[in-house]
This record gives sequence, C-alpha cells and structure tokens, in this order.
Amino acid sequence: MENKKHYFSNGEITVVWEPQKCEHSGNCVNNSPDVFQPCEKPWIKLENASTEKIIETVKKCPSGALEFYWNEGEE
Repeated sequence: MENKKHYFSNGEITVVWEPQKCEHSGNCVNNSPDVFQPCEKPWIKLENASTEKIIETVKKCPSGALEFYWNEGEE
C-alpha cells in the first residue's frame, strides 16, 4: 500500500494524517469532534479548536496515524 500523507495547517502547527496507519479507534473524533469530522471533506478542520486542544488530541492517537509539527517560527 502506498504511504500517503495528508497535511492540515492552522498557521501555528501542521497535522499530518497517514490513513494507512489509522486503526479507527475514534480517539480523535471523541476528543475533538469539532475538528475531526470523518463524514466531511476535508475531515480535519483545525480552525475549529485551539492549537493546544489539537495537540492534546493528536497525542492520544494510538496508531501514530496523526502527528503534528510546529510551523517555522512557532514554538
């Protein structure tokens, strides 16, 4: 399977989603339903929560399908 990565940014951070790693645990949706909306396109809407809340949620991803990095000039 191809190793696809999808990138979503709010200016401060970029969230990277690797669908092939996703175990569909639902942690992202349960922790931040305003951000992670699997029935929508795009399904990740970083503008709907604070950067801190997004980071907190991404860190709870058990499969590592979601990761983040600070954009240049940020923390």
